[in-house]
Amino acid sequence: MIASTFGNDFNDAQLAELARRVGNHLLVTGRRFVAAESCTGGWIGKSVTDVAGSSAWFLGGAIVYSNELKQRMLGVSASTLAQHGAVSEAAVREMAAGALERMGGDIAVAVSGVAGPSGATKDKPIGTIWIAWSRRAGAEYEANAAQFFFSGDREQVRRQTVFHALGRILDL
Repeated sequence: MIASTFGNDFNDAQLAELARRVGNHLLVTGRRFVAAESCTGGWIGKSVTDVAGSSAWFLGGAIVYSNELKQRMLGVSASTLAQHGAVSEAAVREMAAGALERMGGDIAVAVSGVAGPSGATKDKPIGTIWIAWSRRAGAEYEANAAQFFFSGDREQVRRQTVFHALGRILDL
């Protein structure tokens, strides 16, 4: 687990530039990616499909806001959700693995969190976000996950989530 706090000043132009860089990186490395989104509600998919030619490197994604869809569409286990909750390392790791297994691609990113203004608990305050990245390594998957604590309103928390979810792809 990596706990981090970041500023909330990412703007649309920065997200667009990052999405373009991610696309170039994936084209150069010959890989395609998929997204499993909960708290971002499709914002990752929107950001990358705003880039002309993204169909060469982005297969698509799943917006799995409810636990029911996390289970049905991505194969997240009911026991993981009961034991750890949707906003957890275990859940986003299973979401990322499920995205690769069910949607294909070479790299998956999965996000889940508490964007606010409601839904917070003592253990998971507003701004608590989990992001997982998974990539194919032969027949297996390599995955890592990080926990973030973002500040700001709902849009700022979600924007920061998209920015950090995409940014890590450049390192894969």
